[in-house]
Amino acid sequence: MSQPSVFDVLIIGGGINGAGVARDAAGRGLKVALIEAGDLGGATSSASTKLIHGGLRYLEFYAFRLVQKALAEREVLLDAAPHITWPQSFVLPQAKGMRPAWMLRAALFLYDHLARRKDVPGSSAINLAQDRAGRALADKTARAFRYWDGWIDDARMVIANCQDAAARGALIRTRTAATAARFDGDVWNVTLSDGTSLSARYIVNAAGPWAEDVARRVLGRNDAPALKLVQGSHIITKRVHLGRDAFMLQQPDGRIIFIIPYERDFSLIGTTERTIERPEDVAASEDEVAYLLAAANRWIARPLTEADVVHRFAGVRPLVLEPGKDDRETTRDWRLVPHDGVPALTIIGGKITTYRVLAEDVIATIAKGSKRWTAGAILPGGDVPRKRGERGQAAFKRWLDTLIASHENYDPRLIRRLAMTIGTPAAPLLEAGLGRNIGGMWEAELTHYRDHEWATCSDDVLWRRTKMGLHIGQAGRAAVAEWFGESNSAAQPELQPELPVAHRFATRPL
Repeated sequence: MSQPSVFDVLIIGGGINGAGVARDAAGRGLKVALIEAGDLGGATSSASTKLIHGGLRYLEFYAFRLVQKALAEREVLLDAAPHITWPQSFVLPQAKGMRPAWMLRAALFLYDHLARRKDVPGSSAINLAQDRAGRALADKTARAFRYWDGWIDDARMVIANCQDAAARGALIRTRTAATAARFDGDVWNVTLSDGTSLSARYIVNAAGPWAEDVARRVLGRNDAPALKLVQGSHIITKRVHLGRDAFMLQQPDGRIIFIIPYERDFSLIGTTERTIERPEDVAASEDEVAYLLAAANRWIARPLTEADVVHRFAGVRPLVLEPGKDDRETTRDWRLVPHDGVPALTIIGGKITTYRVLAEDVIATIAKGSKRWTAGAILPGGDVPRKRGERGQAAFKRWLDTLIASHENYDPRLIRRLAMTIGTPAAPLLEAGLGRNIGGMWEAELTHYRDHEWATCSDDVLWRRTKMGLHIGQAGRAAVAEWFGESNSAAQPELQPELPVAHRFATRPL
């Protein structure tokens, strides 16, 4: 496909917001280019708590509109990408001196009824002394509630949106930064870090934590919006409990943390909120790790230590600057900031749950009167056959069962891992054969990530396209790095002893 001489819209930033805008715009027939300085989803969009949720805690700040909007989108995403999302149950215990039981019950009632539920059950009170979830908690006499939200593979959602955009004609360029942009009264002329240039009629600045810098330095705007950069850190530990429930745990400082079953063998614990000055400063600090361990240990029966932490990561939320509000109170909604006198806007804020409606708002500004289309559109990988009236979650489970039954020569856990990573392309991959084992991964899947998902190095595959960096040990990571032509020294240091082969494949409880 030949590249147009002038694009209708150029998007700077390949996180979830940029990817969603690219997909929506391309689907409306616009000529689209997206450029990303690093890897797609390589910053904030791969460092979230991996939830699609309304934001139960936002209700106490009266953010009813945001919660309602996010709850509606939860259902859209569970249906559109059933291979990388699924309903997730949460147990919320109540403790003396914290939010009282009546307040939690009222909040959950609102949460159940603010938007129509199609894929998740409603909330209920539970007895921790009798419920399996109570085994993991020290206080089994506390009142508790079970409610539902959704889990998402955040980095893969970015890839799915970019794949759909590319299939509809969008140009996606990674490892390429915009270094300068000049508007000549008709089009933008954008110089790129590789020495090439692109021209576009409209620019969308979706650079996330770098949006203010891009607006000032690249676009040359004096009206660049001010951002509040809030770091959120997470730790991954050995599995806290064997059940499928996640935990939402209140803390004495008014914050909450989540403990979420992760990659079958682990638990994901997060998140912190700490204001930082520059996105380059992001790093999970020792103080944050200690805070998360202490927060978990206030509740769980078997305390965790630093030795149980196998991995840590941090991301930066670029939030709307709201003077007088602390990090917890600052809105997670978005703001679109147009730039005076030029066809460009900057996106501030947003969250992965609502990226699709954010993209609709952006395109409504660029292409007024064009038809919205993404609400019922299935994302690549989730396009499994459906019976009349069947939702994506049920259809995917049925398709996966059939896939496993039709490939008896493969370990079912391997089939699940591939299917719940790339979705429907797993079927032709299995049919053609997976090739050599590369340190616990397979040559055919590595080739797929390289040729169809813009992966250019081992980190792209081990920590974003998959989470196999947790599973295959230092030798496995070195083998994948070698396959990409990197030196063995490029592989990350040892995180944990290598897991037995039987535990490398299954990621989703079905």
